[in-house]
Amino acid sequence: MTRTTPERNNEGFLEDAWAWDPDVAIEIAAEDGLELDENHWEIINFLRDFYKEHEISPPSNRLFVKAVKDAMGEEKGNSIYLMQLFPGTPAKTACRIAGLPRPTNCL
Repeated sequence: MTRTTPERNNEGFLEDAWAWDPDVAIEIAAEDGLELDENHWEIINFLRDFYKEHEISPPSNRLFVKAVKDAMGEEKGNSIYLMQLFPGTPAKTACRIAGLPRPTNCL
């Protein structure tokens, strides 16, 4: 049985956040040259939970880092750690892999 990839916009974000599953995350991450490990999944699952609770993606990189810091502590809630996991703009990259809408204030 062939799985069809959920529809995505021109920036690679899913059109429907609820169409996401872990296989989609692996596929999107691979497009960025990332192989997901438990550290990635911890952040991805955090973002999925954040979205379920607030019905938005963290609106900026700064708020993304702060939300991770509040939930997981200083060691993981810092921009260097998150940038190593999700290169470029961590909030944007992580939200795309997590199947969430594009953060509103991310370039």
